[in-house]
Amino acid sequence: MRFAFTDDQILFADTVRDILAEECPPSAVRSAWDDPEGRVPGLWETLAATGVLGVAAPESHGGLGMSACDLVLLLEELGYAACPEPVAEHAAVAIPILRDHAPGALADEWLGRAADGSALLTAGAPTDDFVLAAERADLALLCTGGEVHAVPAGAFASTPQRSVDHARRLSRVDWLPTTDTLVSDDPSVVGELLERGALAAAAQAVGVGRRLLDLTVAYVAEREQFGRPVGVNQAVKHHCSNVAIALEFAAPMVHKAAWSRTNGEGPEGGDPSIDVAMAKALASDAVDLACRSALQCHGAIGYTIEHDLQLWLKRGWALSASWGDAAHHRRRVAVGLLAG
Repeated sequence: MRFAFTDDQILFADTVRDILAEECPPSAVRSAWDDPEGRVPGLWETLAATGVLGVAAPESHGGLGMSACDLVLLLEELGYAACPEPVAEHAAVAIPILRDHAPGALADEWLGRAADGSALLTAGAPTDDFVLAAERADLALLCTGGEVHAVPAGAFASTPQRSVDHARRLSRVDWLPTTDTLVSDDPSVVGELLERGALAAAAQAVGVGRRLLDLTVAYVAEREQFGRPVGVNQAVKHHCSNVAIALEFAAPMVHKAAWSRTNGEGPEGGDPSIDVAMAKALASDAVDLACRSALQCHGAIGYTIEHDLQLWLKRGWALSASWGDAAHHRRRVAVGLLAG
């Protein structure tokens, strides 16, 4: 059995990395903080044309018909670039839930538009109070009790909430469930929605952690004290190596969770619930360590809003807590292991 990524998956991720480096540099992320909608002009359309937004949508609806295994490397690249667009909620959560569980008419109405980017989909985590990009979403997947609903714009009211990461536009959403918006009343679908969101957040967190490590290594190599780079100090090396080790443990677990999520329960796929929970716990811990170590190694300049480091610090803190923090998912692992 082959667990490694295919050449096509790696090439797709490399292509997305090049696109983001060109169209979503730190200056563009910084500009998104002041944009009314938190956007990078033209980036959503470019990602749609590249097929990123429709990776998980069926080919019959204009998508690529791919899986979580194809998405996970792309999500890491989105985290590495601190992409402000809600690609994860759109492509990795909302589309697969609609594809696999929505009634035919509802799926037909939205999947094609979601795949080509003409409609923006988002999803709210049952663990979180706020929904990302709800103000400009055309459709929001929301949970109540054991039900998942697909609520179109106009059927919910959104109240903006300030986030530590100003490029993440969060809102408190008020809505009333109806039979017309029902996607599924199976509680396991609520669990699947949470797992897909947690997996997407974990993959992005790994990308953010890697960017923070790269920024830190570059900084300590050039920053001098007493006539030599601070990076030659053993304590600084320990900070960087600890982050590298944490990321090297987290990333394979995130990839394993994507495999499990794709192949389902059984000897080949494992248990998606436990694997995703382990991945999110490890990724949350790793990115939190990366944030604290980067701030420590940068010193006072790392606290300033003028330095690009803060763009990834705040994205890392946000992703660490979203879709369930490390403590939440450790409890899920414990419950799953005891039940099994």
